[in-house]
Amino acid sequence: MQDLGIRVLFMGNNFIRLLGGLWITIKISLMAVLLSVFLGTLLGMVMTLKNPVTRCITKVYLEFIRIMPQLVLLFLVYFGMTKSFGINLSGEVSAVIVFTLWGTAEMGDLVRGALISIPKHQYECGAAIGLRKIQVYRYIIIPQTLRRLVPLAINLTTRMIKTTSLIVLIGVVEVLKVAQQIIEANRYTVPDSALWIYGTIFFLYFIVCWPISLLAGQLEKKWKN
Repeated sequence: MQDLGIRVLFMGNNFIRLLGGLWITIKISLMAVLLSVFLGTLLGMVMTLKNPVTRCITKVYLEFIRIMPQLVLLFLVYFGMTKSFGINLSGEVSAVIVFTLWGTAEMGDLVRGALISIPKHQYECGAAIGLRKIQVYRYIIIPQTLRRLVPLAINLTTRMIKTTSLIVLIGVVEVLKVAQQIIEANRYTVPDSALWIYGTIFFLYFIVCWPISLLAGQLEKKWKN
């Protein structure tokens, strides 16, 4: 009977190492998401201003981040800044910086879209009943904006978790890097281990991202009613 490569998962502490690598991935994603939500909210509010200078700057930033692949940004920050400016950045810090830049741009555009989707008469009605501008935002605009924004922000979180797999290319020991190490260490004794290792990683990502996607879908359905 052919020896199944699945046994490599249970050799030593291989499976625990995979979970530890997955935690690194999730930790970097969560840090980037939290920073992106805060900075992206501010950026989105700035993007709604009618000042031509701020509009130009934010548009250039948004287009630059969208056009530039995340992998190139990772190399620019991790290798480029280290060599050119003598800044000593770890792989994890570089990853957080890059994914925060990307997430801030994406979140900013989501916030901008949510804010401009609120009909103008909502602002006018608030002013008509004597609310100050800050009260109009607090009691009328922000609650409606959150209903539009939260499901989209949750979907951005799942995208960020999946995209962090790129950080293996700058030496961060996350789940894919651990998988490569396990496969390399057992390439002679268990030559068909790659299928089982990468298959396990697929299910680990699925287990992490699927509940988040379900939550986004449920919130979107609930708030549409």
